[in-house]
Amino acid sequence: MIRKTLLASLLLATFAGAAPASSQAAAPAAVRNAPSDVAVKTAKHAVTTYRKDIVDTLAKLVSFNTVADKDVPSDKNPVHIAFKEALKAEAARLGLDYADHGWTVIIGLGQGSERVGVITHGDVQPVDASKWKKSPFVLDRTSEPGKLLARGAEDDKGPIATALYAMKSIRDRQVPLSKRIELYVYMGEESDWQPLVEFLKTHQPPQMNITLDAEYPAVTAEKGYGTVAVTVPKAGAVAAPAGEPHVAAFGGGFFGSQIPEDATATIANATPELEKQIRARGAKQEGMQYSFAWEGSSLNIKAKGVSAHSSKPEDGVNAVSMLADALAVRPWANTTAGGVVNFLNEMVGTGIYGEKFGNIAYRDGFMGPMTFAPTVIRQRDDGIEVSINMRRPQGKTIAQLTDEVNAALAQWQSRQLQLANVKVQISDPWVQKNAPQLPTLMGVFSYFTGMKDPQPVAVGGGTNSRLFPSAVSFGPAMPGKVYTGHSEHEFITEKQLLLNLQMYTAVLVELAK
Repeated sequence: MIRKTLLASLLLATFAGAAPASSQAAAPAAVRNAPSDVAVKTAKHAVTTYRKDIVDTLAKLVSFNTVADKDVPSDKNPVHIAFKEALKAEAARLGLDYADHGWTVIIGLGQGSERVGVITHGDVQPVDASKWKKSPFVLDRTSEPGKLLARGAEDDKGPIATALYAMKSIRDRQVPLSKRIELYVYMGEESDWQPLVEFLKTHQPPQMNITLDAEYPAVTAEKGYGTVAVTVPKAGAVAAPAGEPHVAAFGGGFFGSQIPEDATATIANATPELEKQIRARGAKQEGMQYSFAWEGSSLNIKAKGVSAHSSKPEDGVNAVSMLADALAVRPWANTTAGGVVNFLNEMVGTGIYGEKFGNIAYRDGFMGPMTFAPTVIRQRDDGIEVSINMRRPQGKTIAQLTDEVNAALAQWQSRQLQLANVKVQISDPWVQKNAPQLPTLMGVFSYFTGMKDPQPVAVGGGTNSRLFPSAVSFGPAMPGKVYTGHSEHEFITEKQLLLNLQMYTAVLVELAK
């Protein structure tokens, strides 16, 4: 998946005094819906018995580059097939049953018509291997002590490994179950939900579900995903002013759900004084690094920020927005690249809430503000495309928000230049109003963290919870912590992995006993 909110900050402050995962031996007296003795003992068995095995299994899972291939569907993709074979082998070794349905794998424990579902995904987001100390598809256990670094470590192969050992521990302890536990591993969550939608038309999902793809204490609302994409065209842009400085090139970003870490620009007919001004403006930006190189009379600029999941733009430093701002030291002619810079500075700026984009900005009391961040500047044959990622809460209809976006675009075009290929795609937010498992989740979370009276939260990311009955997300990230999935520094700490193992084990015991 996955929104730093005031609630999350308050929860984190409460959590700060909690005991480490390995020392959870007795429940605080005031914990409501505390887990049963059998759940606690099974969780303790899991963490004492499998603390090394779970890391070894995670290492196996992250070794497969399960990034989607747009030309090969998952059920035909040899790497995805090999990953599923590895899951099958792990399931057999752990005494769990396994069924391959193409895009979806189901790993089960127990029997019964009543079922508890654990929803995860095995595909991962694209990765720039040059930014990693070791291969992103080799679990790095040493570069940063205490951290397990790899693409998928947090999103979502760490949760898969955790769920496997939670189920194994329940089997070890021969906990009597009245419900069957099913672990769903979908292979297209990051790229294509439609095969799962089709699968669920003929496959009856479990009656109660938890998704391991967001954060704690539990997620009962997710913002709607949106994209605003426009092209600053070559046709209609002004000719480069002879002998005058102008923006000759601008680009940046990697994929739509990542806050961009890199951006580049070229200023033709630049001067040393202009470089000095850009350097000075860029130096005022927190978290940014710039490099400058001359090529004749052209100044090439490279900007480096901090990548993050686009649902949490506050966790990153947007290199695209910041580079455009660094260039705002003078008016720029609306060349194609200059038009991009003008559009970014006038319509987005360095904010993350759409404050400059007409009247689109708004917030919801529970779900928080809409976020609005440029993620990819793509070079096209007919111009340069600017793609902006939107995560929007309840409070406006799709029609209203679409009209407001189009009105803002029309106003900018009337005073600047005509845009092309305008695309506005907005989806609805999701709110779960029927989750009978919430008291159990809150009780287990409170018991193992020491956090008093935890409450459900909303997130900016979208998960497959939307597709399953009575589903809510339960971890794997702690509230108030930076979510590293989709970034170029993805990891899960060993401590968090083991804490998750305890909580998932206890929750499954409670929900399926």
